[in-house]
Amino acid sequence: MSAPTPAGPQPEDRGLQPPAFGRPSPALIARADRGYARFLAAQAPDADTSDHGQDDDVAGVR
Repeated sequence: MSAPTPAGPQPEDRGLQPPAFGRPSPALIARADRGYARFLAAQAPDADTSDHGQDDDVAGVR
């Protein structure tokens, strides 16, 4: 047995979700912007590929 189908369109009901559900708040966007700016401002370490970060005394030992 199945439930009868409604005759008209269903009214849009948001249920328990707030009206702005799924949209980030302005405070959250501002925090993300600050974090991204800090990420871009971080200096990358020098790209010295000669020793690959190994200590000199350990690199020569086999």
